[in-house]
Amino acid sequence: MSFNVIKPQAWQELPNGLWLQEAIEDKLMPWWPKVFGYHMLCMGPLSHALEKPNLPIGREFSLCESALCCLQGEYSQLPIQNGVIDAVVCSMLLDFEANPYSVLRETDRVLISGGYLFIIGFNPLSPAFFGKMLPSRQEKLPWSGRFFTPARVKDWLGLLGYQVVGDERLVYHHLLSEIRGDSIWQHALQAWLPGSGSVYILVARKLDSPMTPILDRQKVRQPKWSTAPTAGRVKQFKLKSCGVKSLGVKR
Repeated sequence: MSFNVIKPQAWQELPNGLWLQEAIEDKLMPWWPKVFGYHMLCMGPLSHALEKPNLPIGREFSLCESALCCLQGEYSQLPIQNGVIDAVVCSMLLDFEANPYSVLRETDRVLISGGYLFIIGFNPLSPAFFGKMLPSRQEKLPWSGRFFTPARVKDWLGLLGYQVVGDERLVYHHLLSEIRGDSIWQHALQAWLPGSGSVYILVARKLDSPMTPILDRQKVRQPKWSTAPTAGRVKQFKLKSCGVKSLGVKR
């Protein structure tokens, strides 16, 4: 599959984009006060456009491949030093990258230990996947990209040493038409299949790694002792005293 695909540069380019943006902002609102530090990196224009109220971060940087952001560069080769970012927001980005795992590795390089990573993407195990089966929709956003399951993204995070502290699903809609409020079948889908939301949000924290190797368990020391000079010779001495040869005597 070719990855010369159009990447979304604004929420309005996605079907029901402004509705999606508002729903994601509502889900992320309780998380922002928990993130603190000096620098936050918003990867992609959609991440930068998200409202982040009550965010105790000193400076917020946005990075993308166009002049819309304050930093320009490739997501797999960030122009940032190691371990200087306190939080990273990656919204609707991995689905449109040729090598999403390399993007996560590069994100891990610049993130401090204990830092937060927010990943937002489209869930293939949802009604939104119906658009990928329609030829008229396969070349349009967001169906032109790949949909990675949240479980697969969690596996990538586990390999990098992250702990997932938040896992949300939202938007129980196929996105093929305009969303006009919550319907009965959307409520039913959310109640009976809560993991089938068309959008997932994963919140992960970078874990500390031990700086010193774990020593092997010490072997139990065997006591250093030897048999006494007369050990095993008592019977021989008694036999000799009786005038009987001791050679060949068995116990």
